[in-house]
Amino acid sequence: MAERNDRRNAYLVALQQSFQSDWEVEDSLAELAELAADAGLHVVESVIQKRSYPDPGTFIGSGKALEIGEMLDEDAVVIFDDELTPAQQGNLSDLMDAPVIDRTQLILDIFAQRARSNEGKIQVELAQLNYLLPRLTGQGKALSRLGGGIGTRGPGETKLETDRRRIRKRISDLRRELEKIRQTRSLQRQSRENRDVPVVALVGYTNAGKSTLLQALTGSEVFVADQLFATLDPTVRRWDLIEGRWVYLTDTVGFIRKLPHTLVAAFQATLEEVVYADLLLHVVDASHPQAREQKEAVEQVLKEIGAAQPVIAVYNKVDLVDHPLDVREPDQAVSAKTGHNLDKLTKAVYEFFAQQYVVREYFFPFSQLGKASILREQAAILGEEFTAEGVAIKAEVDARLEMLLRPFQKQ
Repeated sequence: MAERNDRRNAYLVALQQSFQSDWEVEDSLAELAELAADAGLHVVESVIQKRSYPDPGTFIGSGKALEIGEMLDEDAVVIFDDELTPAQQGNLSDLMDAPVIDRTQLILDIFAQRARSNEGKIQVELAQLNYLLPRLTGQGKALSRLGGGIGTRGPGETKLETDRRRIRKRISDLRRELEKIRQTRSLQRQSRENRDVPVVALVGYTNAGKSTLLQALTGSEVFVADQLFATLDPTVRRWDLIEGRWVYLTDTVGFIRKLPHTLVAAFQATLEEVVYADLLLHVVDASHPQAREQKEAVEQVLKEIGAAQPVIAVYNKVDLVDHPLDVREPDQAVSAKTGHNLDKLTKAVYEFFAQQYVVREYFFPFSQLGKASILREQAAILGEEFTAEGVAIKAEVDARLEMLLRPFQKQ
């Protein structure tokens, strides 16, 4: 008999197809176990079923489903490591006589627990409803096990159709709200662009230490926790580099393997912060046994959302690594916790942007001090001197600003 505690027991199930290696499936299951624990579940056992291809009706085959059903404790939940179709989920629930969820539903549940801001809650609810809608199949027993308060007493088709209409309307309303958020965020980005301040976005696998790094680099207080998906809402802070130059540094939601497409779609407004950034810092947990695989998973998501800008890989948590890392420029090895090499990372980012700027000297008569204000707001000031006729300023400018202020440039 499985050990009892105050948390609901969970059994994990994975399908290993012929093209998958043992370690690949076992690693994915280990991550699923971490997700389950983060959701407040107690993992009792993990089961791997080997098949050439998924069974259309039950994913793992009806025989294996019945076998797993025999080992379940009362009130246990079964979690599959891949996304199930609505039919598969219903069939498995009936065969096992237990609630069955998949990796997508588990991640959505964790996101629902983590969402703090209004935007985060809207995005999570939209993803949940998009997931739920095709699962209103009318199978009373299976439907009731899905929970969520919709159809929990085995409703008839009339009730289901009412639920479908209600959910579709709610989805439409949420999308409109997110569009407003997207437009507001677009205006905020435009404001930053008008100030000509570069934007650097932190991206990476969940729990790689992005928020800790943002806090260490900017000196700001942000929410930091040793848990998956601690950050769902983008956080933007000022990061002072070298010689007066500074950038906006934004933290973003962590990625994960098999990231549900419903989440990618729902978090489009947030992920735009990544797409429109000038530089990406890809934070990698250097101490994780599967650091390479996690890095590749993030690179795949970045490709899916159309992020194609320059990237510096930042290998974080080197204080937990007992061997030297082979890190080549411009990539960096740091510890956000101890501060190790953060000065080198700052210098690398400064040098990246310094390549795009030139040093120019300007003179503004007192009648044109408004133009001098533009320079002060949008450039790194290297020197400033007042004279009887006006002010002389030495600054680092980009091509756009150089063209705009060319009439005031000293020959």
